[in-house]
Amino acid sequence: MPNLFPVAGESSGTPAGSTDGTAAGQVKFGRSWRFDYELGDFVTTPTGKIAECSDAEAWLEWCKKTIRTERYTYLAYSRKYGQEYDELIPRNLSRRAVESEIVRMTTEALKTDPRTDRVGPFSFEWDGERCFFQCEATNVRGQKSRMDGSVVTS
Repeated sequence: MPNLFPVAGESSGTPAGSTDGTAAGQVKFGRSWRFDYELGDFVTTPTGKIAECSDAEAWLEWCKKTIRTERYTYLAYSRKYGQEYDELIPRNLSRRAVESEIVRMTTEALKTDPRTDRVGPFSFEWDGERCFFQCEATNVRGQKSRMDGSVVTS
């Protein structure tokens, strides 16, 4: 029977230092449900079941949800999950500083997942006090995807 509390370096089936729990440091992508963010509801199949996605699509769903979820708000998520864009409102930062903070917060939020390799480049567009941004996220398999977000600064 395997040890329930293995010590690093002990023969536990995973290499010492491996954080993703898979052999040889390969990251498992898994599967997820599809969500329509414009409608605010899960995507359903013609038979009425919730549509699923796997591998890179599941990772992309995780990324989209992460940049739309406020950190520390929901007890169901760990303290590492989500972003902190609302903290920008009371800080009265310049537009350049807000953009820098969006880059930092978004990168930090997305890099908590071992499937994410890189985040960036970013592009910004301002409409009054609302900053719209786009960024590119790359997973460990080299697959890239663009994501959109927005932040209100006052």
